[in-house]
Amino acid sequence: MLDLKREWFKPQERFIGRTLGKLPITPNQWTFLSIVFALIGLCFVVNSNFFLALLFFLISGVLDFVDGSVARAKNMASKTGAYIDTIVDRYVEGIMFMSLLFVSLPVIMVPASVWICLSIFGSIVTTYAKAAAKEKELVTQELKGGLLSRGERIILLLFLFALLSFSQFYPATIILIIIAVLSNFTALQRFFSAINLNKK
Repeated sequence: MLDLKREWFKPQERFIGRTLGKLPITPNQWTFLSIVFALIGLCFVVNSNFFLALLFFLISGVLDFVDGSVARAKNMASKTGAYIDTIVDRYVEGIMFMSLLFVSLPVIMVPASVWICLSIFGSIVTTYAKAAAKEKELVTQELKGGLLSRGERIILLLFLFALLSFSQFYPATIILIIIAVLSNFTALQRFFSAINLNKK
């Protein structure tokens, strides 16, 4: 849903773009920095330091907002940059999900690894449903929306790691289950949305 509300963040985006655009760092470099911070976050998860993991994952998420802001502020926005950003976003999100495999989460109905895999699957299919709809020319514009797009998934993941930093493993697993269910529901939303738009 947040991808439909980007206008709400335009003032903050312009401020960030003007401020950080003064640094000698290109938009693509900001993009790749988000992977670096996500990998550092992964290392902290492996060492069960969930607070620092949360901090670095948060920075990684913020950098996803920064790269586009800087690109527009410097008039360096490009299709190549947007493409790189999209690919890197998938890696960052994947790293966050994969890091949970190193956490001893409780079993709720099925092992936590199953919920992690379902979350990754839902994330991938949600994104692919959009890309495939445009590639197969079912829609003329980018397919957006749905209950749990990337923005909401990242926020829930950050909340999950915040719970882990307070040793709240059971509630954290509940959040993971919510992500797993709603991300796949969103993938189906986009699937049927593309089908319905093609019928019009």
